[in-house]
Amino acid sequence: MSSFPPKISRRKFVRSSALVSGGVALLPTLLSACKDDEPSIVYTGDFGFREGVASFDPSATGIILWTRYTKATNEPDEATVRWEIASTSAFNPLVASGTTVAAAAADYTVAVDVPGLTANQKYYYRFINERTGATSVVGETRTLPTGAQASSVKLAVVSCANFQAGLFNVYGAVAASDADAVVHLGDYIYEYGAGQYGTNASTAALNRVHQPATEILSLGDYRTRYRQYRTDKQLQRAHQFKPFICIWDDHEYANDAYTTGAENHQPATEGNFEDRKRAANQAWFEYLPARVADKNRIYRSFEFGNVVNLLMLDTRIVGRDKQLSLNDYFSSTGTFNTAAFGAAWQNPTRSMLGTEQRTWLASALGGSTAKWQALGSQVLMGKMYIPVELLALVGQLAAGPTPALLAQYSTQATQLSTIKTRILNNDPTVTAAERARVETVLPYNLDAWDGYPAEREKLYAAAGTKKLISLAGDTHNAWHNDLRDATGRRVGTEFACSSVSSPGFEALLAGNPATIQGFEQSNQLLIDDLQYLDASRRGYVLATFTAANATAEYRYVAALDVENTATTTGKTIVEV
Repeated sequence: MSSFPPKISRRKFVRSSALVSGGVALLPTLLSACKDDEPSIVYTGDFGFREGVASFDPSATGIILWTRYTKATNEPDEATVRWEIASTSAFNPLVASGTTVAAAAADYTVAVDVPGLTANQKYYYRFINERTGATSVVGETRTLPTGAQASSVKLAVVSCANFQAGLFNVYGAVAASDADAVVHLGDYIYEYGAGQYGTNASTAALNRVHQPATEILSLGDYRTRYRQYRTDKQLQRAHQFKPFICIWDDHEYANDAYTTGAENHQPATEGNFEDRKRAANQAWFEYLPARVADKNRIYRSFEFGNVVNLLMLDTRIVGRDKQLSLNDYFSSTGTFNTAAFGAAWQNPTRSMLGTEQRTWLASALGGSTAKWQALGSQVLMGKMYIPVELLALVGQLAAGPTPALLAQYSTQATQLSTIKTRILNNDPTVTAAERARVETVLPYNLDAWDGYPAEREKLYAAAGTKKLISLAGDTHNAWHNDLRDATGRRVGTEFACSSVSSPGFEALLAGNPATIQGFEQSNQLLIDDLQYLDASRRGYVLATFTAANATAEYRYVAALDVENTATTTGKTIVEV
């Protein structure tokens, strides 16, 4: 005889019991889904919400909730998924709920934009498939403050996660942090095939080989790669406990992408770049939804009360002209055509943003009354002008470090640093030839804002005297730069994060600690606007904004081959 009350089915009793107990534990992924008057169906296979849960694009009144559902092997049709959100982990009462379909057309992902929420409020959410009884983990998120609701805003700034380069310990550290939200500046995935970029001997035993094994080109390829990345438990935890605000960079498409092409796209063998862009764009929105009207335009703003106005930019796809290459300006005899390069480099029409985005940005900067204007920009904004003789050596080291090259770099960097120190000390014996060695410089990275200096000046002019903070990623190294316009006026500061796992300059420097330290010190001395560089560690920036100051804590994990989310703070920068 059944012990259940006659009007409560067994399935409803199990679900109600879970709700009463707080709903934090998972319901079994295998339940008898039946009505009292129907035969039971036992669902089979590894079904459920295997990629976890996530929330995106918080506003003062809304949040996007995300999950992906894997169907049971004997589950018919597309799955109906129920979502629930509440202000307590007991889910009683519910603030809002509803149902949606995990459809094949969206790779069985679900994204629900929930309106009508309360500002500056923490929420709990989950997803349930009532047919099979599968229930997701409980996610935590929060809405943005308005006005004076928040005196402090904490943002975890991350970039560049390469699955086959090592464990995502940085994401685990972010999940455990007290950040209010995560600002992801791109390279969420990498497009390279198995055993290609990012693979290294220390992480080979982890079995984190890219899937599919080939470079990703089609919609199915991109989806498979996102699904693989979302199997990572530390990335799942970061998404589970923090709302994400995301933009793409190049590797969500292909290396060094621009509007009409990419360095890592060969039309002759890989097809039309527009087809690849459409596939990459669709997969990005399936796995990283954003609140935009046009999926080709991801630039948008987030107001954290009176404290900070976060402006997320697309410096990669929507308006970027093809990058310049220094190699194009060397003659067959090795002579550099300075005039030709200068004319192309300073061309006032060259753009990273495009006219429409630049107009939007100027309006957003001009109309904001927040204390801080923070730009979420994929690439470095600060000037990285390096002595030409060192720049040439860095290029050779990138092709493969050798003891002879490393020794040559160390010798020349020491010589140049000595000259620069003498100049700073107003040494009258510095010769014109010595001064030329230090002051004959070229931009280190033409893929960054350094490759588009005229448009950078327009941005600085639009910011005027407002307090400007650049948040940047892309380089896999951590930087703090002063931002100065062409006249030398300081217009702001840059907090640029290291990578989650992608290798940094240590790969060029053979991992030698003394060489790395010398590289960091010489660059900080020789590059005028560079105040701090970490060239070897993986981590994130915790940026804290208040009415008094903006603080960047550069946090690093110890290694990527053993799971360990503990961090050390390498540097703390305070901007007032």
